[in-house]
Amino acid sequence: MPSDQSRPQDAYLRPVPTTGSTPVLGYSLAAAFPDIDLARLPYSVRILAENVLRNLGVNGISQDDLSALIHWQPDQTQPIEVSYHPARVLMQDYTGIPTLVDIATLRNDMADAGGDPRGVNPQIPVDLVIDHSLVVDFSGRPDALIGNMDLEFSRNAERFRLAKWAQKTFDNVRVVPPGKGILHQVNIEHIATVVRTSETARGVVAYPDTMVGTDSHSTMVNGLGVLGWGVGGIEAEAAMMGLPLVTPLGRVIGVRLSGKLRPGVTATDLVLTLTQKLRAAGVVGAMVEFCGPALDELPVADRATIANMGPEYGSTCVLFPIDAATTAYLSLTGRGDEQVALVEAYARFQGLWRDANSVEPTYSALVTLDLSEVEPCVAGPSKPHQRVPLGEVAAQHGDKPIAPAEVRFEDGAVVIAAITSCTNTSNPAVMIAAGLLARNAVRRGMISRPWVKTSLTPGSRAVGAYLAAAGLLEPMEKLGFGIAGYGCATCGGNSGPLDPAIEAAIRDRKLHVCSALSGNRNFEARIHLLVRGNYLMSPPLVVAYAIAGHMGIDLTRDAIGVDADGKPVFLSEIWPDAAEVQEIVARHVTPAAFVTGYADVFKGEDAWETLSPPLSELFPWDDGSTYIRRPPYAELKRADGAPADIRSARALLMLGDGITTDHISPAGAIAAGTPAAKYLQDHGVASIDFNAYGSRRSNHEVMVRGTFANTRLRNELVPGIEGGYTKVFGDQAPSSVFEAAERYRAAGVPVVVIAGKDYGAGSSRDWAAKGTRLLGVGAVIAESFERIHRANLANLGVLPLQFLPGQSRSTLGLEGIETFDIDTSSAAPGGTVTVTMHRADGRTERFQCRCRLDTASEVEVWRRGGMFPFVLDRLIHQEETTA
Repeated sequence: MPSDQSRPQDAYLRPVPTTGSTPVLGYSLAAAFPDIDLARLPYSVRILAENVLRNLGVNGISQDDLSALIHWQPDQTQPIEVSYHPARVLMQDYTGIPTLVDIATLRNDMADAGGDPRGVNPQIPVDLVIDHSLVVDFSGRPDALIGNMDLEFSRNAERFRLAKWAQKTFDNVRVVPPGKGILHQVNIEHIATVVRTSETARGVVAYPDTMVGTDSHSTMVNGLGVLGWGVGGIEAEAAMMGLPLVTPLGRVIGVRLSGKLRPGVTATDLVLTLTQKLRAAGVVGAMVEFCGPALDELPVADRATIANMGPEYGSTCVLFPIDAATTAYLSLTGRGDEQVALVEAYARFQGLWRDANSVEPTYSALVTLDLSEVEPCVAGPSKPHQRVPLGEVAAQHGDKPIAPAEVRFEDGAVVIAAITSCTNTSNPAVMIAAGLLARNAVRRGMISRPWVKTSLTPGSRAVGAYLAAAGLLEPMEKLGFGIAGYGCATCGGNSGPLDPAIEAAIRDRKLHVCSALSGNRNFEARIHLLVRGNYLMSPPLVVAYAIAGHMGIDLTRDAIGVDADGKPVFLSEIWPDAAEVQEIVARHVTPAAFVTGYADVFKGEDAWETLSPPLSELFPWDDGSTYIRRPPYAELKRADGAPADIRSARALLMLGDGITTDHISPAGAIAAGTPAAKYLQDHGVASIDFNAYGSRRSNHEVMVRGTFANTRLRNELVPGIEGGYTKVFGDQAPSSVFEAAERYRAAGVPVVVIAGKDYGAGSSRDWAAKGTRLLGVGAVIAESFERIHRANLANLGVLPLQFLPGQSRSTLGLEGIETFDIDTSSAAPGGTVTVTMHRADGRTERFQCRCRLDTASEVEVWRRGGMFPFVLDRLIHQEETTA
């Protein structure tokens, strides 16, 4: 915002009654709208309204925009387009380093256009937490942490060097080095402030700490009262460059919680119950807020665990209001007294504070849950919302009880047991519970089954500190749960290799084996390519299943193993006492643990500190690199902003319901024999050095070859075949998706993707959209889209089209051998687009699709060929107008 000019909204600046030494002002919604009952507006709408009020006049934001937002109605039929300027951006390295590569590329493009590349910088604070490169190669041994970190640096030095170059070269970029924790946990425990301040010509102005993150689980910070959500890297880049994120605001769903959890029921059980309930309630694309009397007793650790899972039920955000639990958590995690006082003062000033006497906002719909109804459960085998009561899990793997002596390495065996992910390692109660269960089991002489790969990868250094202080790390180590690293690891697919003999047996015997993990994602082939059943659960249950070794054991009634005397041991005998859990949490989870854990959060290990980044203002691209290549996005620009109609297009793939971004985006290990592997081999890379797709996200040549290459993908053009295969029209034999796309490109034939419901569910992975665009896909026609992927497609210049109600590939009788003409001239928000279909027998039919370019801004970006050409044009124009 301009600091040297008086602006109309400055009339609504009011003093914030703080106890600090510096006077603080805030833009008062109550002063701006004295006739509006603000208490009835959902908290997320109030935060957005402040954001728009404060940014009036920026990027064309008008009083009409603010008026429409402040007059939001629960029965809003048409979404309001909110021009949202987040205060900051949060990134992890899998998505963040490619984003920095894109900004580095914009510097080159600016220089190529005759502009000043030094003008290309993030305009708002950006935090990059390197947490996704950790692979659990070593586990269950004392040197696992050191060994895994050594491999992490040896594999990723080139990527890490670029991150250090970006931190040195760009304004407003901070990097948390490897080995410090998982971005979402680091965010809530250290980075997030809840309320921010800026020095302006009018004085120090306070405002809500809002953000977007390049990881879908960025909603975790909502548990702290911070409004934010996951976006694609392209949207994040727009925000970094000072552009607004045009966010459709429609339904705001309230979730009212009452009652208390019963003894033995964990926050994870609550999370999985809510995930199933909210997925069934249909909250995709809505904003979700929590309310109700249970909030008075629900700590931020539990709230954050709930909020983390927002992407699994598809909502934009999962906001908990600011209250006494918020300020207690800020104090617990070592934030200063002055900041804690500012948070409460500003929240009360702006009408964002909640307590037992607060008026409950009016919501579009209300979902209710009595916490006393929650029971122990897991989710699986392939979706986070597939909740299964603990007593019913065994039935999925056999209909007879399994005695401890009968457990074998066979179908249903647990081969991975991982306490991983910010979802649960941010919650001290469930981590202490896992440690106590391990202690109780070790006291009985129990061990994990030999075929189970066990690991513990906490989300912050504070976790390791309080587990060690409580004396619980040692018994966990005895069961194989020693700390293998501080990072995302298994939850993100970096589970590492299994024992070679185990892998061979799985392949040779075609076993259906399982994983037990405390993460937030269990999509097919995500955790490990050989593991078909993946179950999400609380950390203590992960320990229990490592001991049991098989999902066919009913932990509610069967013995999970035997003690040192050969006597059967039941889970109820070693389950931790709730009072002891709370006592240990109170004694060992203290501000000192967090202050110590974050004292040097921006300082890395020796391997990081000795990395020497380039010294140039422009990044020196290495044409021989197989990790970092200058991407070709500027070449996607469409002349005059007028995309041509799509003519005589072929279906590259025809897919069913529930295709996730894990099916689309390159992820996990790079398998031998794939197009990506062949590319690397052709460039002199040995198979042992392939690394994971995530580590090579800054090489578009690798990533485009891995798009739609998931081993569990089912393409209806090649029935009966799993994996990244399709068929070129006229061929009998299948080919890889990449090879087919290249052949169509060479022949000048455009391609489209046809799909079913919930297309693009899952992570906000840029490469699900980038890879789609670089494969030459001009449009995706689906029955419905998940929010983030649809937006990413639009931002890459791919036209998202939705079948009208009652229509699908099945009702239209599509076989995948048709050609399609798409009239793009009518592409507009809420409009329809005509698709002309030419069947193989010569018949021509037409059907209408809903255009899913949902805002005028998305239309403009799509017409330019995507966000990269759009941003470059804007930067050049800004430089010309200021010259």
